Amino acid sequence: MNALLSQQNRAPLAFAVMALLLVAVGMGQSWPYALAILNLCLISAVMSLGVNIQWGYAGLLNLGVMGFTALGGLAAVLVSEAPVLEAWSVGGQGMAVSFVLVVITIILAMLVYRNMEACWQRRLTLAVLYIGAFFTINHFYEPAVKAIESVNPATYGFLGGMGMPIIFSWILGGVMAAGVAWVVGKITLGLRSDYLAIATLGISEIIIAVLKNEDWLARGVKNVAGLDRRPVPFELDLQTTPWFIDMVQSLFSGRLAVLADSERADALHQLVIQSSSIFVKLCYTSLFTVVLVAILLLSMKALNSPWGRMMRAIRDNEEAANAMGKNVVRQHLQVFVLGSAVVGIAGAMLVTIDGQFTPTAYQPLRFTFLVWLMVIIGGSGNNLGAVFGGFFIWFMWIEAEPLSIAFMDLVTMGMDQASDLRNHLLKSAPHLRLFIMGLTLLLTMRFMPKGIIPEETRLHSV
Repeated sequence: MNALLSQQNRAPLAFAVMALLLVAVGMGQSWPYALAILNLCLISAVMSLGVNIQWGYAGLLNLGVMGFTALGGLAAVLVSEAPVLEAWSVGGQGMAVSFVLVVITIILAMLVYRNMEACWQRRLTLAVLYIGAFFTINHFYEPAVKAIESVNPATYGFLGGMGMPIIFSWILGGVMAAGVAWVVGKITLGLRSDYLAIATLGISEIIIAVLKNEDWLARGVKNVAGLDRRPVPFELDLQTTPWFIDMVQSLFSGRLAVLADSERADALHQLVIQSSSIFVKLCYTSLFTVVLVAILLLSMKALNSPWGRMMRAIRDNEEAANAMGKNVVRQHLQVFVLGSAVVGIAGAMLVTIDGQFTPTAYQPLRFTFLVWLMVIIGGSGNNLGAVFGGFFIWFMWIEAEPLSIAFMDLVTMGMDQASDLRNHLLKSAPHLRLFIMGLTLLLTMRFMPKGIIPEETRLHSV
């Protein structure tokens, strides 16, 4: 048993168990449902890798995961949605002027900060600059926002996007998250780890609040639905495509051959419908797998490089690394930006498969816990552990509710149908999901404190 659970055997054994669980769901529930879980597991694994880059490599406690995920989702809207020409005509000029003024303000502030000595005159100059810029920008911004949001608000009320295939948003989502992370890192990475966690959580809330309230950007709480520039075919299109129908007929020729002529057409129609759902989900699985494998390979290469060894050395003993001449803050900024970019890619992938952008769904206090659970249980500092944690925790999160209901059905089997206790237990069953997640964490920390696939112990040199 000890040999079976050795560190070398843990990874293949863990992924084998995960594969069996997904197969069991496919056989016991349905294969489209199992593939839907698999696709979300792949996205979760990418997100877990991003957090592992920050925490596992460098020990950075980032609780703003949902904020960077939401930026990836916003990128999907900005890329795939068609531009709303009427909104651009009534408010585009004002928004463009506002953006230019913001850029000019930033440049002027940087020049003042660099060229003036640290004294009250510099502080006064910056204060006057910021106040003047605020009122000037607001003069153009507010009328533009009102004009844009008044354009058929039931359907539009925003500027739209670029009308490009949504797959390009995966790149833009990473770039946007990286850019915001750079700004955030410049401000917060000098803070202590607990202060950094609070700061990143606050910034995440700010990002999500902006997405909820600025309708001109992505319709706010009205949501953006029907993102149809997805990288895979639509099920309805496949169901009327001759080559797909012929393929299904060929695959299930044996089953169809035993049916009567009157039944064969209806059976083929049902098989085409079921197969179209499976085919589309398999297409998503292929794309997501390529992204996950690419990020995983790059992450493993970086971790085993001199840069990765330096990051782990900084994580293990920051003072010693600083004493040896390493710029700790700069290295932390690099890893913070990289991890956030990966999370942004995952956010864009999530909106791609959902087909809609819902700002209210990004709940930092809820889903940030899940992502961190993936890293902790999988094995912080181990990329394969982070991937497995993404698979396992999301699978448990989805399947915990039906398992809880089945358990309560078993417990209340002998109770009176009108019993208040029975009804209470059945209504409380979905809430056992949180109990199961907490119990999973406790058991893992008790018996595998370094995670299911722990980080390999190495000697670091900087």
